[in-house]
Amino acid sequence: MERITYQDIPKGMFESLRPIEDLIDKSPLDKNLTGLIKLRTSQKNGCAYCVDMHHKELKHLNETELRLSSLCVWEETPYFSEKERVVLYLTDALTQLDGKPISGEIYNPLLDFFSKEEICYITLTISQSNTWNRLMKTFGFTPGNYKVNQ
Repeated sequence: MERITYQDIPKGMFESLRPIEDLIDKSPLDKNLTGLIKLRTSQKNGCAYCVDMHHKELKHLNETELRLSSLCVWEETPYFSEKERVVLYLTDALTQLDGKPISGEIYNPLLDFFSKEEICYITLTISQSNTWNRLMKTFGFTPGNYKVNQ
């Protein structure tokens, strides 16, 4: 299934993305929230490898099975807080760009819960997750083998 193996990837490519992951990990954002962002972008992009990885990581963070299984239909469920919902609206909008600016209807509610610094980190998390999804979709990494680091 893999088109490009880990050994085929140019030296430094993944390593250059790692500092961005470290920056996100050290940000003031809650790890469960960044995990939901990553899982949601992966669902929207149909990236099986990343869906598997982020599902396992969120389980490790004690996220509930109900919320994990409902994230793909989050707008129709009561399981996500208003704070999470405003982030998920932005996640969906930035993951499936329609060629238009992000509307005030999507951006302004973020200000009720997050500082501008935090919104920058949220945006970076969404963008970085989309980058990984596109790499994995192209490389064809096999889902199911990811193990969470303890």
